[in-house]
Amino acid sequence: MSEVHSPKAEIEETENFSVAENLSIVDGELLESADGEEFVTKIESRKSKTEIQNKRQTINDKARNQKSYLQYIVLPVIFLTVALLGGLRFDAADSGFLFLKPALVCLIYASVLLFLFFRARLIELDGWFSEEFSSAKNVANAGVLLTLFFACAQIFNALLPERGLPFWTIAFCFFWTLWNNLFAEFDARKLIKSLVGMFALAFFVKYLILANLAAPPSDGLWQRITENPTKEAFTYLLDLPRFAAATGYVQFFALVFFLVGLFLLKPETKNQ
Repeated sequence: MSEVHSPKAEIEETENFSVAENLSIVDGELLESADGEEFVTKIESRKSKTEIQNKRQTINDKARNQKSYLQYIVLPVIFLTVALLGGLRFDAADSGFLFLKPALVCLIYASVLLFLFFRARLIELDGWFSEEFSSAKNVANAGVLLTLFFACAQIFNALLPERGLPFWTIAFCFFWTLWNNLFAEFDARKLIKSLVGMFALAFFVKYLILANLAAPPSDGLWQRITENPTKEAFTYLLDLPRFAAATGYVQFFALVFFLVGLFLLKPETKNQ
């Protein structure tokens, strides 16, 4: 026998179907939690868990990209800027650009300074070079350290007098400080403090004391002697070069950029 549906039943079935279509589908798990003696059923949405995980992953990716941008773009630019400014001088006569190459002792001091960075764990060797890293990352890390070496050599070039007795005096002070640091027990913070003090003192001696002892250039020797006899004597005895005052300003910013680069340098690059 065939079933007979009344019009009223068909209307109710249609309304129930339309209501069922409008209901939202909840994708989740049924969890039971004890609240006193009663058990309450909770619905925890799997979709919300996925969204939270995706947001966390996005935040982690952004942070990793920012660290990579800082490590492989900003730091090399800072160190290359220091390498460029460290050899820049301005002639006192016509304010022309002069670029002086670093002396051999500057390269030796830069090598010792890099060794101190590794010894104080300011840079961890296994954190920069590892078999777990890709070849591109190892090469990129080597490039960053190469720019750091150039910056170290040029910062010594900027702070050492160009020639004469002042050059050898300050060079010996640098040698004595670096030599003592090779055998001292210190961490990265103490090393940075020691470098800041050493570089600040060298900058003060070269650009605030020796630069004021050098006589300004003039047309003739007799005119220089009559106008500034004391400064001319110091210039001759100490063999001081005559540079424009803009040289000191440029080297000041070179020193600041170098210290900022050391502050941004990370001991390891595993998470970048």
